[in-house]
Amino acid sequence: MEYEAVIGLETHVQLKTRSKMWCGCANEFGAPPNTNVCPVCLGLPGVLPVANEQAMRLTALTGLLLNCTVSRYAKFDRKNYFYPDMPKNYQITQYDNPSTVKGYVDFEFAGRVERVHITRAHLEEDVGKNFHFERNSAVDFNRAGVPLMEIVSEPDITSADMAYEYLNALKDILIYGGVSDCDMEKGMVRCDVNVSVRPKGSEQLGAKIEIKNMNSFSGVRKALEYEIPRQIDVLTKNGKLLQSTRRWDDAAGATEEMRTKEFAHDYRYFPDPDLMPFAPNDEWLAEVRGRVVELPLARKQRFMRDYQLPASDAQAFVWDVPLGNYFESIAKQSKNPKAVANWVINNLRAKMGENQTAVADLKFKPESILELVALVESKTVSSSIAQQVFAEMFDTGKSPVAIVQEKGLAQVSDTGTIEIFCDEVIAANPGPVVDYQHGKAAALNFLKGQVMKLSKGKANPNLVGEILERKLKG
Repeated sequence: MEYEAVIGLETHVQLKTRSKMWCGCANEFGAPPNTNVCPVCLGLPGVLPVANEQAMRLTALTGLLLNCTVSRYAKFDRKNYFYPDMPKNYQITQYDNPSTVKGYVDFEFAGRVERVHITRAHLEEDVGKNFHFERNSAVDFNRAGVPLMEIVSEPDITSADMAYEYLNALKDILIYGGVSDCDMEKGMVRCDVNVSVRPKGSEQLGAKIEIKNMNSFSGVRKALEYEIPRQIDVLTKNGKLLQSTRRWDDAAGATEEMRTKEFAHDYRYFPDPDLMPFAPNDEWLAEVRGRVVELPLARKQRFMRDYQLPASDAQAFVWDVPLGNYFESIAKQSKNPKAVANWVINNLRAKMGENQTAVADLKFKPESILELVALVESKTVSSSIAQQVFAEMFDTGKSPVAIVQEKGLAQVSDTGTIEIFCDEVIAANPGPVVDYQHGKAAALNFLKGQVMKLSKGKANPNLVGEILERKLKG
């Protein structure tokens, strides 16, 4: 019997706020242990939480970016469990009335656009961090109470690779929207994986196995590459799978069982009596909608459609938004956007990297790129000379036309002059001449290179090729 995987992901993302969710303590990574704490985030008796409105805005914004409906009524609930990193012995989260519901993420996978539906994106708080030493353990509560958003997908994912691409697409959306920095090394994104297998074509879901607290996307992929075959192996041997929670051991390359049969009622959810429900009005929602940005996939598709760029060029402008915006400001004025893209990606980006320069700090005007493209297309300068012009333009801010005039770099297209160059090269290189005449076509390229060198790169390369062939064949 052939089996298929059914995968859903719960992605936890720290929000980009200056303070924690319920108090004024700093939302800051790397501070000394237990310094960004107060009675509220330590859960001391008698304290009252106050919701961070910026976190509420970012959650609603995420809902809009993920094509969700933003709820007009959301409330906070207490999820009760006992663990050292949870100082209150309950987590404030959203259970049956989350902030956003029913959306989707479109992303590229295996040469096509796939869609994974989103069940909900709700707001909660992060927990502290446990440390285990040789003879004792400790807890750092700096992270406790940091705004945490949980994005729950429908079980639309069918493979480890698809899960990996979905997570990367989700991360890109959140970074684009300014919702989170999604710095994996700082623990800003963590993931729980829900996976089951079933006979191919069946509508009935198998026993759900949850793999907890994955802290890298590659870890998610590795865990699924192990867990899916493990489940299939159990079933093919007439075994039975039970709903359970497992952990991924990266060193062993295997999942290990932690506990079995965990259900929502085990947490005894109930509304938090210290927090009022949240009912956003039209004005508040309009302000959040004003922050919506173009999504990475939509930007890529638009660049390919409007400027006839190949996918690789469009993707470069998705990854580097300032560079893409710079390109677009020029391309709108150009009849040849692809040529503009070539200069921006291949030349400008490299120069900016070498000199640690931002787009805003460029010395030359954007129109200078158009001017340089026009000089090449009109054959005023050759491609190799254009590289020299660009380097000078980058360093000095002078216009390409001015540089060509000052340095006498205009391309030589006078056949008489080029014939003189060709005669000199033929006379000085009898060996390659004989080679070409005996059928070695590569010898012609050598001779062309010598002519270009003699002319200091200014000879029209097409005319050079034509004249050399005519002289050598004659």
